[in-house]
Amino acid sequence: MYRFLLSRQWVILTLIAVLLIPTMIELGFWQMHRYEERTARNDLVAEALDSDPVPVEQLTSPGATITSAERYHNVKATGRFDTDREVVVRRRTDADDNIGYHVLTPFVLDDGKVLLVNRGWLPADGPSQTEFPKIPAPPAGEVTLTGRIMPDETTEASGIKDLKGLPDRQIMLINSEQQAERLGAEVLGGYVVLTTPEPANGTPELIGRPGNEDAALNYAYAIQWWLFSAAVPVGWWFLVRREARERSETADDGDSGDGAEDAEAAPAAV
Repeated sequence: MYRFLLSRQWVILTLIAVLLIPTMIELGFWQMHRYEERTARNDLVAEALDSDPVPVEQLTSPGATITSAERYHNVKATGRFDTDREVVVRRRTDADDNIGYHVLTPFVLDDGKVLLVNRGWLPADGPSQTEFPKIPAPPAGEVTLTGRIMPDETTEASGIKDLKGLPDRQIMLINSEQQAERLGAEVLGGYVVLTTPEPANGTPELIGRPGNEDAALNYAYAIQWWLFSAAVPVGWWFLVRREARERSETADDGDSGDGAEDAEAAPAAV
C-alpha cells in the first residue's frame, strides 16, 4: 500500500520534511538566544537608569571609551555651560519622529576639563537649515547637573554618515575626540544626556528614557518555530494517509468494474 513512498515525488517531499525539522528547531533556539540577549540587555539598561548619580570622572576621562556596561549610568558634574561654543547635531528626531537638532553644549568642569552635554531636542523650524537655530540659554554661572552617560557616536555603530562641509556650528555625530580637536581642550570621553536641571520653558526638549527592546517577540518566535517543527511530521503523515486512502479507493473501484464486465461477458446458462 505504501510503495508510492519510493516514487521520486514522495522521496523529494520526505527529504524536504526531514531537512525542515532540524532547521526549524535550530531557528527556535536562535530566537531563544536572542530573547536571552535582549532580556539581559534590558536588565542592564534598567539597572543603569535607576543607578544613583556618581561623579562623572569616576566613569570617564579624556580619551576614555564608555563601555556597554557603563552606558546609561547616571552621573553628576559641577561647572558652567559654555554656550559660545555649543553646536547642534543635525537630523535628530523627537518621540514623534519629528526631525530637528540635538543641542550639544560644552560644560566646563571646575578642573578645566570639558564634558559634552546633550541638552535635548530642538525642532528644525527656522527659515533655513543652514542657519544656526535660536536656542534658549541654559542656567548661567556654576551649575550642578545630572545625566546619563553615553559612548561616543560613530558611523559604524549608528549608521549616520559623518558629512563634511556642513554649515557653521553644525555636526552629524557626537564624538568627544572630534570635539576635543575643535575646542582645543581636554574633553572627557563620551557625552552626557541631560536630565537635570530641566529647561525653564521645556526647550530644548529633554531626551526621554530609552525603551526596552521587545524581547518577548523573540520568545514568541522561538515557540512558533518549534510548533512548526512539530507540525511537519504530522502534516507529512496526514498527506501519506490521504494518498494511501485515495490509491486504495481507486484500486477498489477498478476491481468492482472488472467483475461487472466479466459477468456481462459470460454466456447465459440454459
